[in-house]
Amino acid sequence: MKKYKLDFEFVPEECWFYNLRKILKPADWDRVRKDAYARAHGRCSVCGARARLEAHEVWSYDDEQALQKLQDVVALCHACHEVKHISRAQLIGRGADAMEQFMRVNDCSQMEFHEALAEANREYLRRNRVEGWTTDMTWLLDKFQIEIK
Repeated sequence: MKKYKLDFEFVPEECWFYNLRKILKPADWDRVRKDAYARAHGRCSVCGARARLEAHEVWSYDDEQALQKLQDVVALCHACHEVKHISRAQLIGRGADAMEQFMRVNDCSQMEFHEALAEANREYLRRNRVEGWTTDMTWLLDKFQIEIK
């Protein structure tokens, strides 16, 4: 499968609604997101656009150990963030915009977009067969000395 600069990120259903903005104190969340914006020098970390930035959590998944691990928080423009969360974009009627952003950033065709989305959906379905996901947030402790209880 081709690797794209901008891709989709589907979270296993067991891990939905577990995000830093909800679980961190507001001051801690501000530290984390502002650090991402500073590292990106005010630009989207994917497409390079100078735009209002949004913080996006980057997770890795170990299907064999049922482990979701926080890897980073990056700065994205709204358009790239919508691609990362394509299902939500589609639900709110912005799927076509997200598709256009994916194709523009990745310099690819609509067929390639649909192939990549189908592969992301297959991976999502495979991950949802895994039960008992746990979450590793050591990145927060290592980088910011923030501990999650």
